Amino acid sequence: MTLQGITEEEIANYLVHTPGFFERNAQLLASIQLTSPHGQRAVSLQERQMEMLRDKIRGLEKRIMEMIRLGQENEAIVDRLHRWVRAVLLAHDDRALPDTLVETLRHEFLIPQVAVRVWSTPERALRPELADLPQAAEVSEDARSFAASLNQPYCGLNAGFEAGKWLEDSAHITSLALIPLHHGGACFGLLVLGSPDATRYTSDMGVDFLLQVGDVSSAALARLLG
Repeated sequence: MTLQGITEEEIANYLVHTPGFFERNAQLLASIQLTSPHGQRAVSLQERQMEMLRDKIRGLEKRIMEMIRLGQENEAIVDRLHRWVRAVLLAHDDRALPDTLVETLRHEFLIPQVAVRVWSTPERALRPELADLPQAAEVSEDARSFAASLNQPYCGLNAGFEAGKWLEDSAHITSLALIPLHHGGACFGLLVLGSPDATRYTSDMGVDFLLQVGDVSSAALARLLG
């Protein structure tokens, strides 16, 4: 749009760089009528500015409330993680350690089903006196290779993984998180989290928390190796 050869951009630029114009023509501010963003009624420039300011404040309030909510959720996760790690550290009986780790993790984070399996590595064998533990039951070479191939936890649908069958009620598990356990650069186990909710573990979810769980579990369960 132009006005006698002058563009809107030029007018706007003039007003921005000539603040004295409105001081000399203050009556213009009171006479300007704009359409309200909340209806078709006409409002003054001052009213329009107030409405825009209120909208901005409401937006900021929503962001603040969301930040508070996320902060509270993160604080709760830290508390649960602390209680789990503490329980694992206090488990001095190596035979009871896998059950303590699994059951406390399940309880603290409300995970429907959790299981873990450990096995020997070329460098370190599973301690003979622990070979009869349920968590040391036979695992196929394919499952071991799959666990070793994971650079980070797998999250997604339960697509018939062998590890999914380690769960107590595997028939009702729809989504899984598979967390490899490492020690000395070798994979020696797999932690399995399962849920009947298909959206609990998805391929696009963040895995930072699961990586922490994997690190703690790896450090603790490495005690089962000779």
